[in-house]
Amino acid sequence: MSKTNKLATCPRLDPLGVDKDISAADLVDRTFLAYNGGRLREAARLLAEKMLPNDGFIGMSLTGALTPAGLGKSCLIPLMRAGFVDWIVSTGANLYHDLHYGLDLALYQGSPFLDDVKLHRDGVIRIYDVLFHYNVLLDTDAFVREVIQGTEFQRPMGTDEFHYLLGKYVHARSRQLGLKEASVLATAYACGIPIFTSSPGDSSIGMNVAAMALRGSRLMFDVNRDVNQTAAIVYEAKSTGHKSSVFILGGGSPKNFILQTEPQIQEVMGIPEKGHDYFLQCTDARPDTGGLSGATPAEAVSWGKVDPDTLPDCVVCYTDSTIALPLLTACCLSRVKPRRLKRLYDCREEILNKVKIKYLKTGTVTKIKTSRKIAKRASSASLDRR
Repeated sequence: MSKTNKLATCPRLDPLGVDKDISAADLVDRTFLAYNGGRLREAARLLAEKMLPNDGFIGMSLTGALTPAGLGKSCLIPLMRAGFVDWIVSTGANLYHDLHYGLDLALYQGSPFLDDVKLHRDGVIRIYDVLFHYNVLLDTDAFVREVIQGTEFQRPMGTDEFHYLLGKYVHARSRQLGLKEASVLATAYACGIPIFTSSPGDSSIGMNVAAMALRGSRLMFDVNRDVNQTAAIVYEAKSTGHKSSVFILGGGSPKNFILQTEPQIQEVMGIPEKGHDYFLQCTDARPDTGGLSGATPAEAVSWGKVDPDTLPDCVVCYTDSTIALPLLTACCLSRVKPRRLKRLYDCREEILNKVKIKYLKTGTVTKIKTSRKIAKRASSASLDRR
């Protein structure tokens, strides 16, 4: 076979020129052909052609300061409203800063090269080139403390339930202020989309919850419920014949939390499973430092987090989420029809009970049996408990 024939299956690089009327989706399709532009094009196609069709379950993880930069309003809310995001794992910080928009508190475009000593003196907060007054934090803190005094918050609960209840109040306040589509939390409440936080104490929301505990609040986050509830969502997808996909923006703890659902099902609960079907990540983290943020989908296969059969379809695009997300949002909204909302929050008890019943039938306290071909060895680490 000649060298020319060996390339016969590869599309020729021969793009059309960019014209003044080209859409964002066509720009990605026609000109993002190589390097990380090529990976972004692959990401758009993965979303539109494999992750979203046939009512697949889409879990999204959020890290990095996306909501203060306005990406909640510009991208996340349209995706949620279109039924393109079914459940979310986010840093608490993204949800805290989302509250500013739901409460109509102003954030401004600034510069990363300002004098921070002067900003501090003037009561101005800076997130790189996003600026807002210190009162924005104080007013948001006061809103959180006021809301969580309510009787419905005076008990342990998963972070999905906490965010649903908080979102209810943000939704009501936004309507009073005449705002539309302003808050991710309010939209999640309206759409029945569960939002989890993998580290609930690591944000200003968690800080205010902790402060109120000193005043006698009985609100506590049930992290065990979160671990089992997220695993239940994935099990619900796979046990009903649907695909389970993860759309990861950044990395960090939310990335691990959304991916660990499969090891929770397989390794801990002993339920036979193969891993998430599709993996899409936008990140600037390198894989060679050993950090989770840069860990590749191939590495995730070794943990059972990703189905090895679908590994060729997994995409990592090494770019800033603030660049990738608007383009991917435009591509999806222009190429895929809106989907029926799954409203997974509404059936949270039902799907959790489903995985619980399965676990109690198959799981053990001692070392589980696995379908993996691993060497059998004696272990003194486990005790004979049942």
